[in-house]
Amino acid sequence: MPDDPTTMELEQMRRDWDERARENARFYVASGREEWSDEEYFRSGEINVEREILTDLGNVCQGLDPKQMRVLEIGCGTGRITRALAKFFGEVYAVDISGEMVERARLALRDYPHAHVFQNNGRDLDVIREAAGGRPFDFAFSYIVFQHIPSRAVIESYVREVHSLLRPGALFKFQVQGYDMTAEPLDSWQGVSYTEQQARELSERCGFEMRYNHGAGDQYYWLWFFKNE
Repeated sequence: MPDDPTTMELEQMRRDWDERARENARFYVASGREEWSDEEYFRSGEINVEREILTDLGNVCQGLDPKQMRVLEIGCGTGRITRALAKFFGEVYAVDISGEMVERARLALRDYPHAHVFQNNGRDLDVIREAAGGRPFDFAFSYIVFQHIPSRAVIESYVREVHSLLRPGALFKFQVQGYDMTAEPLDSWQGVSYTEQQARELSERCGFEMRYNHGAGDQYYWLWFFKNE
């Protein structure tokens, strides 16, 4: 198991993402363009959810009514994906390490009272645990987030924390960096990479079963981690 995340690593991540938010938050969340209209930006989040969740409802919902589900998002940024999740699911909780990003996300979600956004410390999800009153989550999701984390210890900490919040059998669907970045200096933009074997070992250490994976060796390496019953 990797060492625990260091305060220095987490503080650097927070500073980096606060600075990016102040510079051009939407570009750093969705870097396909530098300038976004509100309509285009939030529609892009809806498209991502349509592609990655609505086409995968068997694994995501497992027969549950989406409007009765409580879902968790890791790394919500400005709330682009969070807002799309809130249009489909009954209750959404989301975290980000950047207070600047969270401020923008709360503004984006002001008309969605069932979507709750919090700044977390990057080390744990205690803020979510407290806000949800200990109630379990039915699904967890993260989109283009872990690719930017330069520490396996931080990633593993998040995966363990998500495991502790999910109901048995629930899915955590997320991405890691699959492209080998070991020759490059790691930072909070490039992140650390995983092979399929490393991803599988991560799932086992954290109490998950990795049933599917897609995109090994690619920047967008999708993982389906199901919490063991």
